[in-house]
Amino acid sequence: MSLEEIYKPESPPHGGDSIGFDPARQWAELNERIEACRLCPRLVSWREEVARVKKRAFRDWDYWGKPVPGFGDPDARLLVVGLAPGAHGSNRTGRMFTGDSSGDFLYAALYRVGMANQPMTTHCDDGLALKDVFITAICRCVPPDNKPTPQEIRNCQPFLEAEMKLLTRYQGIVALGSLAFQQVQSMFRGNGHTLERLEFKHNALFTPGGGLPWIITSYHPSRQNTQTGRLTSEMFDAVWQRAKRLLDGLGN
Repeated sequence: MSLEEIYKPESPPHGGDSIGFDPARQWAELNERIEACRLCPRLVSWREEVARVKKRAFRDWDYWGKPVPGFGDPDARLLVVGLAPGAHGSNRTGRMFTGDSSGDFLYAALYRVGMANQPMTTHCDDGLALKDVFITAICRCVPPDNKPTPQEIRNCQPFLEAEMKLLTRYQGIVALGSLAFQQVQSMFRGNGHTLERLEFKHNALFTPGGGLPWIITSYHPSRQNTQTGRLTSEMFDAVWQRAKRLLDGLGN
C-alpha cells in the first residue's frame, strides 16, 4: 500500500491551495481506510485476540479491536506522534491514548498547557476536545509486547504521511519515544530530505530546515517511564510549554 492509494490526488498538499477541498470528507475517507486495514497478519491476529479475551477489569466492554485513526484538531499546528495503541487502552476504546495510564498522563499535561478541555479521558464519547494538537502513532494496531516490527511500521507509514498532508497548518512535531523519533526521521529521509544524524534525548529541539517542521523529543509517557520516575510531570510539562512557546513565536 502506498500513499497514493490512500490519499486522493485532488487534496491540497501541506500549505497548498484549498479551493474546492473538502477536509471533512478527506478525513473520513482516510479514517475508513485505516480502520479497514488488515495488511499485517501478526497484528491483526493479536489485536483481535486481545479484543476477544479482554482484561478482567473491562470484561463488559465491547473492544474496538481495529487499527486506530489519529485524533485531535484538524487545524492543529502541533502533531504528536506516539508508538502504537495500548492493548487495553486504544485497542479497547478506539481513540489514541484513551483508556490507559499513558493517556491519563498525556491528556493531563495537555490540559495544563491549555491544549485539552479536560484532564481525564476514559472513552470516545467523554467530551474530550483538543486545541491546536493532533495525536497519532507510527503503528495503528496494538503489537505484542509493544514491539512492532520494522516492516509493520513501514506498512503504516502511508497513513501518517496522509495525515501530515491533511494537517495543512502544522508547524512542529512532538515525538513520544525514540522509535517515533526514528520513524519520523526515516520518513523524511525517504521523501528526499537530507537530515544529519539526530540523537534522541528528552526535551530536545531539532530544526531540520528545508521546509520540514521542527521536532521536540520526549520520553514516552508509558507506565514504565512514569512510575519509575524516568518521566515526571514536571519534565513532561516542560515539553508542552516549549512547544507552545514555539507555536506562539516566543522562542524556544
